[in-house]
Amino acid sequence: MTKQVADQTLALENAVSLPVSDVRDYIALLKPGVMTLVVFTGAVGLLIAPGSIHPFLGLVAIACIAIASGAAASINMWYDRDIDIHMKRTQNRPIPAGRVPADEALSLGIALSIVSVTIMAVAINIAAAVLLAVSIAFYVFVYTIWLKRSTPQNIVIGGAAGAFPPMIGWASVTGGIDINSIALFMIIFMWTPPHFWALALFRCGDYAKVGVPMMPVVAGDAATKKQMLVYTILLLPVTFVPVATGLLGTIYAVTAGLTGLWFLRHAVRVLRNAEERAPHKMFGYSILYLFVLFGAMVADVWLGGFIV
Repeated sequence: MTKQVADQTLALENAVSLPVSDVRDYIALLKPGVMTLVVFTGAVGLLIAPGSIHPFLGLVAIACIAIASGAAASINMWYDRDIDIHMKRTQNRPIPAGRVPADEALSLGIALSIVSVTIMAVAINIAAAVLLAVSIAFYVFVYTIWLKRSTPQNIVIGGAAGAFPPMIGWASVTGGIDINSIALFMIIFMWTPPHFWALALFRCGDYAKVGVPMMPVVAGDAATKKQMLVYTILLLPVTFVPVATGLLGTIYAVTAGLTGLWFLRHAVRVLRNAEERAPHKMFGYSILYLFVLFGAMVADVWLGGFIV
């Protein structure tokens, strides 16, 4: 009897010493920080698209984009658990930290993927649902499983996954794709390399340690900084395509010009500066830049009529 009590006590002590998962860990699987930008750009695509959508259905579409983003993130964490445990930036994620079993993360991601695409197809339209499914599949299979560990161009090509949300929002209203929604896609597509390579520059050691061929690891800092400048320069004219098509006007054009030049200034400073602070500042600004740029789109559509 005494031994039974001792065994139960030991089992209880072991259980207490193990990490315990809670709701916050499952939320962390969905990468809420990344989701914020995804949802915002998706909502902008919906808000500036020509036509109308019932407010409730608009919220449903945005919710589907959010759920799909979380689904793809959860599957990404499941697949990358072997390298996440060795990287300082990711080792405290729920799976490598032992707070959430890997199979639960995979199951959650698959379930949320099915739910988001199904609701989008039934409640909104087939075009938006197809784009949503493609965005999930692209992030999981093309970027995470294929490109991330095989080529330094992983971000260039794989960045397309993060560029789908405004197209999805647009299609939720219009039921299709046109030059304007493609322009929104291309803005994020061109923004992604300088944004992510700025992060990779000051996290280079982590990626090298686990064998992920990010551009700084394979090509070196100098070559990466030059490519960041090239993509930033190419991004500037792309941001003016919605003005050329007549979708957006003065408010957006002025914002795109000013914020774009400041983004270019960051890229030049990164190229000329060997210190870690420069890419760190560019990374932070790149997030603000995209929020402001897409926010200006909504402001232009809603307030543009008041600008003479």
